[in-house]
Amino acid sequence: MSDPMISGAPGKAPEPQPPPPDAPAILLDRSEGDQSESRPHTVQLWMHRISVFLFVLISAVAGVLLIILPWTPEWTDNYLLLSFPVLRGIVANGFFRGICSGLGLLDIWIGFWEALHYHEHE
Repeated sequence: MSDPMISGAPGKAPEPQPPPPDAPAILLDRSEGDQSESRPHTVQLWMHRISVFLFVLISAVAGVLLIILPWTPEWTDNYLLLSFPVLRGIVANGFFRGICSGLGLLDIWIGFWEALHYHEHE
């Protein structure tokens, strides 16, 4: 019998050629490549999620500390300020305490704003 492609017989489709012996390895390599490409993406996605969570957590904790701590006795009666009476007077001023509490509110607001406006890039 002659090959239809060589003989040019009309109306006959060419027979499919068997795949080369290394074809399964090529397919496995492609599927492993797809998994390796998606894996760094998922790792990067989870690292981004964790970093946003830690940023919000640290912002909230630091904000609460900055709101509450300036109005406690430990704010002025600590070991670091005992040696500096002028600095202790500045830190004990109500205006300075209010600025610190305002920065705490701002810190909390920034943290929660970041959490509310978080979106994942796809």
